[in-house]
Amino acid sequence: MSKVVLVTGTSSGIGKAIATYLSEKGMKVYGTSRKPKKSDNVPFTFLALDVLDTDSINTAISLILEKEGRLDVLVNNAGMGITGPIEDTPTDEMRKVFDTNVFGAVDVMKAVLPHMRSQKSGAIINVTSIAGYMGLPFRGVYSATKGALELITESVRMEVKNFGVQVVNIAPGDFATNIAAGRYHTPVFEDSAYKKVYAENLALMDAHVDSGMDPIVMAKAVFKIINTKKPKVHYKVGGFMEKFSIVLKRILPDTMYEKLLMNHYKL
Repeated sequence: MSKVVLVTGTSSGIGKAIATYLSEKGMKVYGTSRKPKKSDNVPFTFLALDVLDTDSINTAISLILEKEGRLDVLVNNAGMGITGPIEDTPTDEMRKVFDTNVFGAVDVMKAVLPHMRSQKSGAIINVTSIAGYMGLPFRGVYSATKGALELITESVRMEVKNFGVQVVNIAPGDFATNIAAGRYHTPVFEDSAYKKVYAENLALMDAHVDSGMDPIVMAKAVFKIINTKKPKVHYKVGGFMEKFSIVLKRILPDTMYEKLLMNHYKL
């Protein structure tokens, strides 16, 4: 019997690649976006779902259960980016990103867990980020949201394991997607103390995305996790140096690691 999968945030990028690939592998996939377009030509079923609206979440999940009778996998992918010096970034914009990347993901988990517990089976795959393993300059808020989701996943994984539900993190590095266009970019203010270095780093971040890996790599990694009987807690998908940076943070003194990051970001 093919698995029934819900993937949030599938209008483009990693989410779209995951939903498309899983569909091609024979799974019954439901993808979501806040406002699906009828013109979207994809092999999966599109549903409207806004992670900031619990009624929207519950409606989408109810539609899946009504049609399929079960839900086997949730890929919690919907999210947004943000850049900017902490001092210059509006706090309200920070809250919006936490609401989407952390509380939105949590609310979708809370909505599917009762059904997975009643089935005594299920898998939740939370898409985090390698940036969530370290505080990065001008990406501190994004790093914090993804780091928070990493830790929440560790907690809920232990809480639900005895109900037959597996919960894992998958942390991508830089992928060639349109995430840069969808980010909230704190403006480069003329009177900002960070004007020059932040402008340079904005260009550097966009270049990293443009030269990033093909999202199909993430899709294949998610497919492999779904078909693993005893998945690990953490998965990292990215270039060698991206993954190695996590190892370096674990083994190097804090100040030495900080110096490496500052040199990389030309600070």
